[in-house]
Amino acid sequence: MLNENTGRIFKAFLHRFNPPAMLLLLKEYLKQAGTQMVYAALLLYHAYGRPETPTWAKRMVLGTLAYVLAPVDAIPDLTPFFGFTDDLGVLMFGLVSISAYINAEVKADARKQVQKWFGSVNAEDLDQVERKIG
Repeated sequence: MLNENTGRIFKAFLHRFNPPAMLLLLKEYLKQAGTQMVYAALLLYHAYGRPETPTWAKRMVLGTLAYVLAPVDAIPDLTPFFGFTDDLGVLMFGLVSISAYINAEVKADARKQVQKWFGSVNAEDLDQVERKIG
């Protein structure tokens, strides 16, 4: 259960959560992480926007994306290879946790956004992410 202080912090974050600004921040930050990480983050983002996604799953999405975008990180992202491994692990944990709310429409929207940002994308890279979440 959340204590009172944690609850206030979470409510303040939700109050300031701006989906279009979050999408732009995701674009800039995750360019360097490759299409699989971007696709995983976009699956979470689009699942968040579904009215059918329950509150607990939306909180999981917010926590996952907040960790990935946080300037303070367990392993600095500037460290070659290892810098993004913790981010990828957290993204995959978040995806697996809410996978029941990632439908064909969410996948299609995320694929369109990846193609818009990166141009031609290897579909097999995106399929690998989908296979991991079932």
